[in-house]
Amino acid sequence: MSLRYLTAGESHGKALIGIIEGLPAGMKIDQDQLTLHMQARKVGYGRGSRQKIETDSVEIISGVRFGKTTGAPISIMIENKDYKNWKDIMSVFGDSQALKEVQVPRPGHADIVGGIKYGYSDLRDALERASARETAMRVALGYFAKTFLEQFDISIFSRVIRIGEVEDKTTFKFEKENIERIQKSPVRCLDTKAENQMIEAIDIAKKKQDSLGGEFEVVAFNLPIGLGSYGQWDKKIEAKIGASFLSLNSVKAVEMGLGKESARLCGSQVHDEMSWENGLKFSSNNCGGVLAGVSNGSPLVVRASMKPISTLMQPLQSFDWSSKEPKMAHVERADYCAVPAGSIIGESLMALSLVDVFLEKFGGDSIAEILPRVKAWREQKF
Repeated sequence: MSLRYLTAGESHGKALIGIIEGLPAGMKIDQDQLTLHMQARKVGYGRGSRQKIETDSVEIISGVRFGKTTGAPISIMIENKDYKNWKDIMSVFGDSQALKEVQVPRPGHADIVGGIKYGYSDLRDALERASARETAMRVALGYFAKTFLEQFDISIFSRVIRIGEVEDKTTFKFEKENIERIQKSPVRCLDTKAENQMIEAIDIAKKKQDSLGGEFEVVAFNLPIGLGSYGQWDKKIEAKIGASFLSLNSVKAVEMGLGKESARLCGSQVHDEMSWENGLKFSSNNCGGVLAGVSNGSPLVVRASMKPISTLMQPLQSFDWSSKEPKMAHVERADYCAVPAGSIIGESLMALSLVDVFLEKFGGDSIAEILPRVKAWREQKF
């Protein structure tokens, strides 16, 4: 048994659609918590005006009855409120020739490769689906995954550790005051000094009509030992997580534990020493909670690096898709910095990946069936 999900929809189309299959029956769904979960993605210093338009309200179409999952595929919809301003441009039927087509691709975006791959004359057909607007649906689907994991006391939190040149070097600990501090921060940063410097950096980029990238960290706590497998390459837990995080718009690098830092150190400085004290214990967590593709019970730590947003209000040099003559790039409404939002999306991507490996190990068609299996596994003396 495993989890799978699909999304559909365009940035300025009628709606985003999502389907998630494999979640067991009997899981309680709270509409208010789902709403709060969705709002977290909308906030963050550096976001654009689109967030003021969209409510990101989720309508559950199927798979939930009287507040509980039925075990059937869950389908959901998020209406794009901005569609009313794009009805003619995004019409399902009609004549596109009367509209102004997007002809100048943006450096760093999908416009040109989409145009070449699919043979588009109007590059909007590429940018609409490739837009980060799609991630709203993955955050919505992530709510169901996080809710599942909470049944087993598994928690996932995130924070921003870099925006541009500004880095937060503090170590994240699973403590209430740290979590509250991050949630209150406009850039989701733990360190106050770094937070102020990040805000200043975003303001400077905005003034220059430029954009900024950065790095965020996602941590999962209280995972059972044994999720994932080294039996096949695609069963390794870091392979699933890595693929999921790299599918996020603008993410160019993903690392776990020490990550690339481990490449310059000796083995004695990298590998976590072990002991057995009523269970497996590690002196450190340089491996990031994973050994040979399998969770080891330590917090699972993932960091992702995001490049700056591709759309610039002060556009870069490009060319006209029809004439091939030099032109400045197309300008589409966008954020100045989306790293705080990226951290929230990362939580959902982590949850979706973990539910997949969790179900592969413990299986079951209902929460009532899975709970005792997990309890027995955790109590096992080995």
